[in-house]
Amino acid sequence: MFHQKKAKGLNIIIVGCSRVGKTLVEELSAEGHDITIVDKDRDKINEITGMYDIMGVVGNGASFGVQVEAGIKEANLIIAVTESDELNLLCCTVARRVGNCAAIARVRNPEYSIEVEYLREKLGLEMIINPDLEASREMSRILCLPNALEVNAFAHGQAELIKIKIPKGNMLDGMTVADVGSKTENVLITAVERSGHIFIPSGDFVIEAEDILSFVTPRKQVKVFFKTIGFKTNQVKDTLIVGGGSTGYYLAKQLLHVGINVKIIEKNKKRCDELSILLPKAVIINGDGTDEELLKEEGIEDVESFIPLTGSDESNILLTLYANQASDVEGKVITKINQLTYNSVISKLDLGSVIYPRYITTEAIVAYVRAKSASRGNNIETLSHLYEQKVEAIEFRVNEESKLTNVPLMDLDLKEDLLISFINRHGKIIIPSGQDCIKAGDTVMIVTTQKGLVDLGDILE
Repeated sequence: MFHQKKAKGLNIIIVGCSRVGKTLVEELSAEGHDITIVDKDRDKINEITGMYDIMGVVGNGASFGVQVEAGIKEANLIIAVTESDELNLLCCTVARRVGNCAAIARVRNPEYSIEVEYLREKLGLEMIINPDLEASREMSRILCLPNALEVNAFAHGQAELIKIKIPKGNMLDGMTVADVGSKTENVLITAVERSGHIFIPSGDFVIEAEDILSFVTPRKQVKVFFKTIGFKTNQVKDTLIVGGGSTGYYLAKQLLHVGINVKIIEKNKKRCDELSILLPKAVIINGDGTDEELLKEEGIEDVESFIPLTGSDESNILLTLYANQASDVEGKVITKINQLTYNSVISKLDLGSVIYPRYITTEAIVAYVRAKSASRGNNIETLSHLYEQKVEAIEFRVNEESKLTNVPLMDLDLKEDLLISFINRHGKIIIPSGQDCIKAGDTVMIVTTQKGLVDLGDILE
């Protein structure tokens, strides 16, 4: 039996107690949804049901009987995130036949990723999500703008939300947010982290060296802004990747496509042979990427970017720290972390840009769930978490007129710690002033420390 449904809550079945499954439980149960988790491992089920107010069913998530026991006939959504692509697709296929619910599958195999649209359409799925592919896309965006710590795309790629660290002596040090707005075109500073505290800044907020700030701007303006503040604008020329798994393959393919030279160090000889065929323009080295001598031999001291993609978070972190020490030039490093433990320690280390694939996966799913829970007037197009999940950037589509539309932004009674960051009108990105209005047909991005906004109307007091 499910608990009584809360307002706007959905009945959701999650198959798989993987890292992504646990993160989804944490996020979606906090947002008031009724969750049932299914896994073959009784201990994992007991552990997670002990931590959250959710139901648990032990069994094979693709089994008709297990799905019925989990409440598939009353469910609004099934999300299959086991470690097996085939099991995830089968879970969703069975659910679509048994219940009247939407279905989302996590699929990581590159062979399936080529056929995503075909699979989605034929199996009737709402979404097929590939965390390795999404993580590689984020890494690729960062390597094209190596001074950025993070690059998030909105408005179908027309706008970017970029995180940077302000170096000592930079022109922004000592400037107010309003000064930056008046001296640069189409740029809005949306959030600032200082000594572990997060600010959604007003115009009189003074920027200081060592601040980590996020700004939003039309994609075409990013390099203009970087040039103005004295940041490098050229993409890296080459990269050294340790680990030739799915993420390494996807990333190498994207980097080669934009003219970045790629070298991959991979331990497994058979995988090296596969990569040589899949990526004929990359240099594939068979060897242990944690070996200091091999890294020196393959040019870690001179390479412009370095990305450890081993299966071990500890190895990735140590390799990043080693690369920072070994490289004479200020190379770009990206650290991939799968499990979020010792977060307070990790945040104090100089790891360059940090990518968490499981959060990339859950963000897309949470955005879908919130849109499904919302009124028909607004849908969530894109959702990103920033600053270790403390800030949300949400892009809403405005489908119809409401009390928010056709009113100057200065006259709206907005919640605290919330910023309307851009309006996308027919592909044109507007960095809004107080006189601008939201219109039906726009998409609007909100940056806020308020959690769980489901509808654009939630931005009002």
